[in-house]
Amino acid sequence: MYRLLFTSFFRTKLCVVSLVLLMSIGVISILIGKQYLVKQEKTIVAAQEFQDESIQRNLEYHNDDLGLLLYYLRFTLIKKPSNINAISIGQSDVTPLLQAVTIRGLEGQKYDSDFENPSLLLSGNLDLGFVIIYLFPLILIAISYNLYSEEKELGTWRILAAQTAGKGKFLYKKLLVRVGFILAILIFLLGLASVLLQIELNQNFWAVSIQSILYVLFWSALCFWVISLLKRSSLNALGLISIWVVLTILIPALVNNYVINTYQVPEAFHAMVEQRDGYHEKWDLEKDAAMTGFYESYPQYKNYLVPEDKFSWIWYYGMQHSGDLAAKETSVLMKEKLMKRDNVSKQIALFVPTMHAQLSFNTLGRTDILYHLEYLDALTQFHENLRLSFYTKIFENNLADSIDWEKYNAKFYSSKRNFSWVNLLLPTLLITLILVFLGAINLRKL
Repeated sequence: MYRLLFTSFFRTKLCVVSLVLLMSIGVISILIGKQYLVKQEKTIVAAQEFQDESIQRNLEYHNDDLGLLLYYLRFTLIKKPSNINAISIGQSDVTPLLQAVTIRGLEGQKYDSDFENPSLLLSGNLDLGFVIIYLFPLILIAISYNLYSEEKELGTWRILAAQTAGKGKFLYKKLLVRVGFILAILIFLLGLASVLLQIELNQNFWAVSIQSILYVLFWSALCFWVISLLKRSSLNALGLISIWVVLTILIPALVNNYVINTYQVPEAFHAMVEQRDGYHEKWDLEKDAAMTGFYESYPQYKNYLVPEDKFSWIWYYGMQHSGDLAAKETSVLMKEKLMKRDNVSKQIALFVPTMHAQLSFNTLGRTDILYHLEYLDALTQFHENLRLSFYTKIFENNLADSIDWEKYNAKFYSSKRNFSWVNLLLPTLLITLILVFLGAINLRKL
């Protein structure tokens, strides 16, 4: 029976069109991911070369004034790239791959980003995750919406029913042929991506693969449930396309609008303004008063005197740090709001498989907002370590030659965050099983 069903299906034009469409767009999405990785690699190499060249160039002019030299020098912290990013580019469109910061106030530098073409950001990237979430369900709908209704409308259902022992089992087998066809293409594309993108076959890759398969099975169960209602082909197609629009476009848009308006985040701009105000207002204060916040944070530098009658670098960098202290509360508030956005979105996504799959891909590919917030925390620590490594030498008026500059090359940050297999797979699995159960009950009418 299966051999006959496979042969019958593969001879249809719809099968050929589906195969060509999925394979061509899938390969294109993988190649776009490859271009994305190449761009990342070029950016990292350029940043490393720039930092080394900048240090050497500025040493020629400011060797005798370390404080002035470090006013200009930038030090880079790079998100350690993982090739699995190319499957789901996610928030990488709007969050920078790296940050090059001076040892001056950090809050005014945190939210610098690359300039991007707004039209490209609007359309997004055609990554493999996009193809899986949006295109695979459409193709599955196209090849399965009329499994029963077409036979009924053509008048062949009675003949088929008379030749098979179980009418419901016959529909199961027809659907399994189509689902197997879609899954075979999906597995092939995931395997091709792992080769072309040189993705490490770790638990993140296997989790992406299992989540993708489970997502296709969810849409298969949904198609099965709609078919089991035994309606006309036109109603089946209209119903499934409507569900696709609601799950992939309408609900995510409504959720996004809700979290953006509920947890508004003007703090990124406010933090920058507060940092600058906190720094600039210290110019009008007595120098001892301007240094209060700095000495409270770093009491080990209280022994370094601040001359009242002339400029000093301890006073200048102390004011810079005071600006960061002024913006600290706003910066923390912004982080809390962004985390609430993410938490609310993930809670709603437990009941919306399309959203859940997208957020899962971003989490596994480390392109979600939480990964960027972790990176900003690491950038804060990186910035503080830099300052503390230089402060003593600056305050003691050491020459730049006294520092081993080879140690100050670009650094990499990599997240150690793990994921829960249960939280990843269980929501979609439960919804899929419920749909299969409901469909099986409906087919008892046959």
